[in-house]
Amino acid sequence: MLSTVEKDKMIPFKKVTRYRWFVLAFIFVIYTLSYGDRANIGVVLPMIKDEFQLNNFEAGSLASFFFIGYALTQIPAGFWYSKFGVRKLMSLSMIMISLFTGLIGTAGSAFMVKLYRLGLGLAEGPTPVGMASTINTWFPAKEKGIASGIYLAAAKFAPVIVPTICVAIMQTGGWRSVFFWFAIPGILLAIGWRLLVTDRPEESRFCSPGEVDYIKNTEVVTLNKEIQEKRSFIWLDKLIRLKHVQQIETTAQIFRSWNIWGNTFGYCLMLSVVNGILTWIPSYLVTEKHFSFVKMGFVASAPWIGAVLGNLVGGWMSDKIFNKRRKPLMLVSTLATAVMMIILINSPADAVLLSILLFLTGFLLNLGFSAFTAYPMGLTTKKTFPIAIAVVNSGGHLGSVFSPMFAGFLLDQFNYGAVFTFFAVCAVLSLLVILTVDEPIQE
Repeated sequence: MLSTVEKDKMIPFKKVTRYRWFVLAFIFVIYTLSYGDRANIGVVLPMIKDEFQLNNFEAGSLASFFFIGYALTQIPAGFWYSKFGVRKLMSLSMIMISLFTGLIGTAGSAFMVKLYRLGLGLAEGPTPVGMASTINTWFPAKEKGIASGIYLAAAKFAPVIVPTICVAIMQTGGWRSVFFWFAIPGILLAIGWRLLVTDRPEESRFCSPGEVDYIKNTEVVTLNKEIQEKRSFIWLDKLIRLKHVQQIETTAQIFRSWNIWGNTFGYCLMLSVVNGILTWIPSYLVTEKHFSFVKMGFVASAPWIGAVLGNLVGGWMSDKIFNKRRKPLMLVSTLATAVMMIILINSPADAVLLSILLFLTGFLLNLGFSAFTAYPMGLTTKKTFPIAIAVVNSGGHLGSVFSPMFAGFLLDQFNYGAVFTFFAVCAVLSLLVILTVDEPIQE
């Protein structure tokens, strides 16, 4: 059977577009915005605490209510996408995200903020499942790692720009205006998604037959042949439990698979760290390090600048250096994150030094972060992947429900040292769980 490259040499006039990269760029923009809609609460939290007279536990619950709704809708969305496709539900989800974001700015009490944050989570839950499913459909196996890395880099790019944007808006219009402004772009993106992105590349008028052929033909990858050609990973393959794993073809197999559940638990523990940092780092810089809001806006961006770079480098390394092995960088990230959390316990109050430490934290944490999304792609079919990734995302974000509130409780009882120790424990537990799952070889 001729390869795509050989076919293109035989038919030189055959046009091969690269529209899948436009789809990925669109996903990046959408996820940046949707993550910004959840991240802005961390920046305005000190002002909300003052207005509604909240303690740290209550303030943390404002972030946690989002993740309750977020976790609840992901598995139902996975079944919906698996049956009906991504296009319509994604657009509806983005419109509802904008609605609830704007409503937060109208809240007259902490209870109403929680209620609207719950609604925001319910609205946003389907989006990551839809975007991951789109990547799985639109990209060949050899590009899924870097595509997942770029997609998840958006989640870390948002906190890079959100603190500065929020501070600028607050200085002119107060904390409520932040949510009004953030509500506008989602409606435009919802329309764009409906018009420009189809469920499958062969349905798109912008995707040439040559590109469709490239996506489909290069998906049939004989990983064990590639592995036989690269034996320098023999010692690593033993550590990561590289083996032949039966492909998951039914919903029942998803819920019986320890590989799926182990990935979910590991992801849950790492998301406890990510969203704990997202919620509390701005307040940490203002209350513990006594930075001004302007200085906080710049320093709070540091871990997410590192995170963007970490996701991109990690996705590339997972595909190219480790030959589509997902676990090695997962293990590196979990161990390195635990170390960085301990270092942050005694972090300096100097803005430059603290920015460097936070940058390294974000970079190391996210080297293997995209692998949690790419990992189920090697276990499932295109039919079962939406449900599998919904389980991973839904179960994973239960950690995001618990983490901000528990961190707030630790602050009320102890200090930020206890919070960073808690995050370090989460990272170590994630490391231990990931060691128990298999690294699949696809036939």
